[in-house]
Amino acid sequence: MRKILFTLFVSLYVLVVHAQQLYYPEAEWQAKKPEELKMNKVLLDSAVSLALKSENKVERDLRIANMKSYSREPGYKIIGPMKERGGPAGLVIKNGYIVAQWGDVNRVDMTFSVTKSYLSTVAGLAIDQGLIKNVHDKVGQYVWGDLFEGPHNAKVTWDHLLTQSSDWSGSLFGLEDWADRPPREGTIDDWKNRKLLEPGTNYEYNDVRVNLLSYSLLQVWRKPLPVVLKEKLMDPIGASTTWRWFGYDNSFVNMDGLMMQSVSGGGHHGGGIFINTLDHARFGLLFLRNGKWKNQQLLSEKWVNAVQQPSTPNKNYGYLWWLNTDQGWKGISQKVYYAVGYGGNYIIIDKEHDLVVVTRWMDDGKIADVLRLIIHSAENK
Repeated sequence: MRKILFTLFVSLYVLVVHAQQLYYPEAEWQAKKPEELKMNKVLLDSAVSLALKSENKVERDLRIANMKSYSREPGYKIIGPMKERGGPAGLVIKNGYIVAQWGDVNRVDMTFSVTKSYLSTVAGLAIDQGLIKNVHDKVGQYVWGDLFEGPHNAKVTWDHLLTQSSDWSGSLFGLEDWADRPPREGTIDDWKNRKLLEPGTNYEYNDVRVNLLSYSLLQVWRKPLPVVLKEKLMDPIGASTTWRWFGYDNSFVNMDGLMMQSVSGGGHHGGGIFINTLDHARFGLLFLRNGKWKNQQLLSEKWVNAVQQPSTPNKNYGYLWWLNTDQGWKGISQKVYYAVGYGGNYIIIDKEHDLVVVTRWMDDGKIADVLRLIIHSAENK
């Protein structure tokens, strides 16, 4: 018995000492040379060089880029804020320290669908606080109104919205679900009048339904989601005061007598999170550390693990985070997961190598090559 207790004590002591040794950035983020962290500098430099040479082809004027990309969508319009993008930028965080950076990491830029992973986090906070009892609860139990009425929409759960598998049908803030990324086969009327699929059985990327999740979370929190994110996470992790989260010009709703904006889950019609690279990296480091920042468990480890679980309709997609389950990124661990947005915006979490990699405006076809170089550098190959 004494031997067992002694072993447990030693294990606990090691865990405590390890936790105390973990580095978390203060206002100024400390940098270290690759060799100080046993990284291969040549490979890391090669990764940075490749990233700088691999700028995404998307137009600098993102309004033009959006109008081109979504021109097939009936009635497409920009109804939220947008801004011209910057050039390639990025950070490599190893053991919590900056080991490499390129471009203007302080520039605030649109981040498009990386916003979805922030939205997922606000849902996780609601679960942690008991505002949502279970992800498999029907959303209509929590949200008053007609959005979740009818034989189909009444079946939709939080899990379905978080995995983009609800096939919810309807209109929100003047946007129709069927108008978002219609298929190229058949006519729009065929798609508009299609037979709806059972919620939870089919993955479909759809910003209207993601915005529905945002709207539903606003009803649960009863205060603006940017305020929730700021108070619960971004302030405690030391993020700057420069990031913003926008919705649409017409997405203000009356909540307890106050007009609040229901924010969007991306920049499909404008809006979403505008943020700098350093703040993205702090958010990524929070996930790398299982939701803990210094001595505070800001987000439950249970939720951090939950977002990494492959969903039934798409094994490469969790709760608004992308997974590498089938190793679409060849030679990279299945356990790596990431947030991704239009134009080559990424936050990549690699717990095995204690790495966070953030890229802005990078060619999507080159991201795996850059990541492999960084990982090989961490392995000191």
